[in-house]
Amino acid sequence: MDLYEYQAKDLFAAHGVPVLPGKTVDTASEAERAAQGIGTAVVVKAQVKTGGRGKAGGVKLAKDPSEAREKAEAILGLDIKGHTVHRVLVTEASDISEEYYFSFLLDRSNRTFLAMASAEGGMEIEELAVERPEALARVPIDAIAGVDRAKAQEIVQQAKLPAAVADEAADVIVKLWDTFVGEDATLVEVNPLVRDPQDKVIALDGKVTLDENADFRHPGHAELVDQRTENPLEAKAKSKGLNYVKLEGGQVGIIGNGAGLVMSTLDVVAYAGESHGGMKPANFLDIGGGASAEVMAAGLDVILGDDEVRSVFVNVFGGITACDAVANGIVEALKILGDDATKPIVVRLDGNNVDEGRKILDDANHPLVTQVDTMDNAAAKAAELAAAGA
Repeated sequence: MDLYEYQAKDLFAAHGVPVLPGKTVDTASEAERAAQGIGTAVVVKAQVKTGGRGKAGGVKLAKDPSEAREKAEAILGLDIKGHTVHRVLVTEASDISEEYYFSFLLDRSNRTFLAMASAEGGMEIEELAVERPEALARVPIDAIAGVDRAKAQEIVQQAKLPAAVADEAADVIVKLWDTFVGEDATLVEVNPLVRDPQDKVIALDGKVTLDENADFRHPGHAELVDQRTENPLEAKAKSKGLNYVKLEGGQVGIIGNGAGLVMSTLDVVAYAGESHGGMKPANFLDIGGGASAEVMAAGLDVILGDDEVRSVFVNVFGGITACDAVANGIVEALKILGDDATKPIVVRLDGNNVDEGRKILDDANHPLVTQVDTMDNAAAKAAELAAAGA
């Protein structure tokens, strides 16, 4: 789960990372009152989960409360890379001497954590990495050893941060590591991390991505979800305990057991769809090892609730959960859904007890269900039915 800037900075503050005071508001009049409470020049910042806010007009300096109101009026409702601004952060303006870059992230390719830091912050880090890669330090972090004071000083040295702020920057880095680990994050980024005229180091901006698989350890993280922007189908699936991701512009709903199989199914459906009017997969839905009637019904309920879906492809390889159990799950799920099930469903079963599973579906003879023996042929049939339902 990606956080808004104000949420990231709240987490920073909770772990002792220095941030500037500010308040998040929904209206221009509230922005004016927030600026009055701060009592200095402020910056009004759009709260959207994307970069490039400044270039899009989403970050503006205001010298006084009335100007803060004016700037907020201009920003609220703004579209920034497809994200509508519903909130702004009104924060104390900073006197900046220098800007740096810092982040901790999960380095999946090398199966470790990585610190990235640079004495050149404020710009798009992707641009810096391409144009001047030598200016961006990359320091692998041992997951067991973590980041202590000595490791933080090593990062500071490799990033070539000025000696005047080396000690304080190291302190901030240790606290950012505490945030990264303590909140089960996969990304903690500060751009810019600034030096003020008194050589204080402050996290002026913040980007945090939390690992939703660790939500059970952080009940408070549920409060960070923005109901206004959350996809309603994803929210519904989450409430049912399903591993679901909505894919924009797709017409073929996908249900599979196992992330690898589902990913392969997406590819096969996309390929098959090229021959059937450009039909595409509409979602990722992994029901895991269990395919009970309740789980299958929950999955079908979510997918059939997607207005863009025209057909459903259930692709299951029987292993621990045998194909006959999956077939019974499909039959019972359709009974549970009743009249809510209205779209054609293509089923491909293979693996443990496949003959028994196919016989159960044959005997049920449900008018919406078509069985196909191979994944390629099933994907083609699902794409064909989706195209026919246009």
